[in-house]
Amino acid sequence: MPEIVDNKQIFTLREVAESIRRTLAQRYTSLFWVKAEMNKLNHYGHSGHCYPDLVQKEAGKVVAQMRAIIWAADFKRIESAMQRVTGETLREGSGLLLQVAIQFDPNHGLSLLIKDIDPVFSLGELEKEKNESIQRLMSQGVFHLNKQQPMPLLPKRLAVISVESSKGYADFMLLLGSSKKGYNIEHMLFPSLLQGQKAARQIENQLLRIKKVAHHFDAVAIIRGGGGEIGLAAFNDYQLAHTVCAFPIPVITGIGHATNLTVTEMVAHTNAITPSELAGIILARFDAFSQSLEEAGSALANAAKLLSVNKEYIKYQQLKLQSIATFQFQASQKLLLGEAGKLSQAAFAGLQHATRKLGETTLQQRFLVHEQLKKEKIKLDGFLLLMQRKPLTAVAENTSRLESLERMVGMLNPEKVLKRGYSISYHDGKVLFGTEQLSEGAVVSTKLGRGSFMSKVIKKENEN
Repeated sequence: MPEIVDNKQIFTLREVAESIRRTLAQRYTSLFWVKAEMNKLNHYGHSGHCYPDLVQKEAGKVVAQMRAIIWAADFKRIESAMQRVTGETLREGSGLLLQVAIQFDPNHGLSLLIKDIDPVFSLGELEKEKNESIQRLMSQGVFHLNKQQPMPLLPKRLAVISVESSKGYADFMLLLGSSKKGYNIEHMLFPSLLQGQKAARQIENQLLRIKKVAHHFDAVAIIRGGGGEIGLAAFNDYQLAHTVCAFPIPVITGIGHATNLTVTEMVAHTNAITPSELAGIILARFDAFSQSLEEAGSALANAAKLLSVNKEYIKYQQLKLQSIATFQFQASQKLLLGEAGKLSQAAFAGLQHATRKLGETTLQQRFLVHEQLKKEKIKLDGFLLLMQRKPLTAVAENTSRLESLERMVGMLNPEKVLKRGYSISYHDGKVLFGTEQLSEGAVVSTKLGRGSFMSKVIKKENEN
């Protein structure tokens, strides 16, 4: 009961806690469903109890948080149902639909007592997370990036991410080393958890380690065998898938399960449904290359045999051709010698005939030339006589013509004209041809046949 001090009603802390407990017990009389995100699992293996931290986030910020309790028996039952329906165990960061009761303890305060979890809702949340990861990678344009990395013809240097004790890893390595042809496939293990809360981050961290020495490897193999469908949520993690997308060498996966592919498998360069199948894919590349080498070797051997046979045949043909050529040469030589003798005789006879013919032709030509020269001499003598006479005739004719012209020129001499009664008048030293050249008072000089005089113009008359 509260005590009264200075007219103040005072409660103890326990009384307040008990009052809250009674009030909540009266108000929340039945179980109800709550949607929340499990921020931390806080499972204690020695007792089996679990003390999760539940939160609600909006726009990435925590808007509500509360502690919860799952007793060991309930935790075991809930885990079994989750694995059966979703293939996953309870994990941090997952969205859950919880059946709870309000519980208030005076010593531990308020908490939610979790009695059950709806695994179907969790399955939807897992699928939602997977689809969100796919959409983000698609929108960023990196979804198919690793598939574009060139796979070496023979991927013989592998970085392997797996659990060393995993049966899938053991099967993978056993198959790689089981080839009768003894392929030397090198590998280095980078151990990591493959399921559970820390799996995604551990796998990502090992990828980042490998990235620093990526030039030492041809590909990265992520191997997970056994375990059925349990723990695949780690491979739908966006950050892990993004690291695989952007990895500088091919990432290949052998993750054993039978349902739809995880996001990591989707973005990997190559994926197989089991580690054994992935080993088979790798060995197939070596077998194909080995077979091509064997075929090439057989082809080379056959070619060498054929070449040897061809060499012998060619040698035989060379000897045969040489023999035929020698025979043909000797026969041709004899034929040519015979023809040369005939040609020599014919040429000598022709030369003698041509010599006689040339002598006869020479005599004829000499006679013809002599006759032609006589004719040409007669023509030349006549021409010379003509040439001697022609200049004398031409000179006489030209002399007579010149004398006639001289007489005509003499008759036109101004002095002779003046003697015939004509005169020439000058004004200012120029011959007058008409009165238009004179003005009244002008002085005119007149030259006669005998003497000259000066006159002055008193009046002039112009002819029309």
